[in-house]
Amino acid sequence: MPVVYAVAFLLWVGLVWAEFVFVVPFAVPAALVAATCAGVGRFFLVAWRALTATAVDGPSPAPRPAAGPRDPAYPQYLLGQVWRDARAVTLDTVPWCLERARWGVTTLTARMLALPQGLALFPLWLALCAGVLAAALPLAVAGLVFAAVTVLVAGAGLVGWSVCVVVLGAVERVWAAYRRILLACPHPGCYQRLALPAYACPRCDARHFRLIPNRLGALHHVCRCGARLPTMILLGRFRLSAYCPHCERRLPGRIGRARVEPLPFVGGPAAGKTTLMFLAVRALRAGAAGAGGRAEFAEARDARAYADALAELDGGGRPAKTGPELPAATMLDLALPAGHRILYLFDPAGELHTGATRVERLRYLDHGEALLFVIDPFALPELRPALSWEERLLVEASTATSEEDPADTLQRLLTDLRSRDDQGRQRRIAVVVTKADVLRRTSVGQGVDQDVRGWLEGVGLGNTIRTLEHTAGEVRYLASGLDTPPTALADLFGWAAGLPIGGQRQEPGGPVPAGSTSPVTPTGPEEAGDRHAGNRSGYAGPAGNPPPGARSAGDRRAGGRPADGGRSADDRSADDEGADDRLADGLPAATERRATTERPVAADPSGPWRGAGRPERLIPLGYQLGRGALLTALLVLGPAALLLLGLAGYARFH
Repeated sequence: MPVVYAVAFLLWVGLVWAEFVFVVPFAVPAALVAATCAGVGRFFLVAWRALTATAVDGPSPAPRPAAGPRDPAYPQYLLGQVWRDARAVTLDTVPWCLERARWGVTTLTARMLALPQGLALFPLWLALCAGVLAAALPLAVAGLVFAAVTVLVAGAGLVGWSVCVVVLGAVERVWAAYRRILLACPHPGCYQRLALPAYACPRCDARHFRLIPNRLGALHHVCRCGARLPTMILLGRFRLSAYCPHCERRLPGRIGRARVEPLPFVGGPAAGKTTLMFLAVRALRAGAAGAGGRAEFAEARDARAYADALAELDGGGRPAKTGPELPAATMLDLALPAGHRILYLFDPAGELHTGATRVERLRYLDHGEALLFVIDPFALPELRPALSWEERLLVEASTATSEEDPADTLQRLLTDLRSRDDQGRQRRIAVVVTKADVLRRTSVGQGVDQDVRGWLEGVGLGNTIRTLEHTAGEVRYLASGLDTPPTALADLFGWAAGLPIGGQRQEPGGPVPAGSTSPVTPTGPEEAGDRHAGNRSGYAGPAGNPPPGARSAGDRRAGGRPADGGRSADDRSADDEGADDRLADGLPAATERRATTERPVAADPSGPWRGAGRPERLIPLGYQLGRGALLTALLVLGPAALLLLGLAGYARFH
């Protein structure tokens, strides 16, 4: 028996020696390669599942932005989600590898070390377990390689994306500076100047307060509902509904694409500001149509107020007195071949200009570079005593008059403007003497059309005029009444808005710069007969004498018979309407008012932004493209890097 045991022992030793010599050198690499391939394969499988998923709640969830923040949009993929994806892949791969290694060692031990075969298979078990455990080193290297590829892709993408954000932001700022874009709130109690409006998502109405190239996207932001929103005016951001970020009220359409031009009317109570504004709007609409452009209201309420005012004026009445509350701007979208403006016409109650504390509340005065100083000639202290008794009765019957001295109004205004950084400097100031149709019928009003500036100096406003000319880069003057040619009003207001109607052309009856001696008179007989029915005969006789057949609004209200062939006031009103609209587009005035009511609001030719995007349950397209780029890099660069490392190691240790 001892001999048998000795032989068996020698055979066992020989078998173990043979296994260590012939089997173990191949079993260890085989187990190492198998375990490494299993780990790498698991990594690619998990990466494929995570990076090809399109659902928000996929293997690597993409959290939806909350509804509360000021910008409910998905951040750029490379700034957040790429690291969540890498973490999800890692947390799904590493625990699996550890669990499979534990299972492999446990299974090999249970099956290979059980007696009696365990005595013979011990070297093979040891080799296989050593190979499985040794796979941790190449798997760690592979993990570092994949991490380096992820960082490389994310870093390169971030560099390119950052350059894109900087370039796009610079393009936007340069474009806005070139177009001299001004943004301001038109609503009473706010009047804030804006750096950027808040934009509403067309799909879910969520407000986005920083819709510019930034961490949320370079070309587009993706709203929490999946809608893609453009980040630049040049990409169509102006087609979104805009709101003031301070008072959260609606802003006019296309704001940001066109410069906002505040045009405040400054004058005392009953100075004629409201009538002047509606006459100017009519003239601007007519002039824009004649120049191949358009002038439309940004708000339906403004269009209704305009239509009602036209009906009142054409019927011989007066517009209702402006209320004492802070004014909301009448917004007019003026588009001409030469440029585009959004006019904010501020028509405050004259009482708001009668006290310094009240003027301080008109914060819209801080933003503009132009204003209109409206002078009621019958409020001038030196003019009233010069009127005869008959002329005073004529004025009282024809129009309401202001009790506020224009010089006092201007002084309070300039005091408030001097608090601005530019000391109240204005680029353009238009001085308008209102009620000129009544003024011409008085002896003191003679010469007002020929030289408005000289006439104002003659009635005691010389110091006021010089103060205005010192405050503004350019001052123009106009005497305006119900019979003023629309071309004169259109030219004056177009100049004040920085967008001359019809280019640089100056009509004979248009406004003249400060110091000019050119007369400000109605247009010639032939042209006036076609353009303005308030002076249908084209008579341009001496100042103070009304043209044949012309009567003031007060005369028409008084019911007196006209002097032109016995036509009634209604007949003359119809003629007035027809002539004004022949200037615009050859349509009767009733047609203009009907068109204003039916299509009151300016509409962009390209239409509102459609809010295209992906369904709410899917990740943004940018996320899917980023995941695709990362997966491609892992599938291509990862194995290539591992192969190079393997060859380098083989060459080093072989």
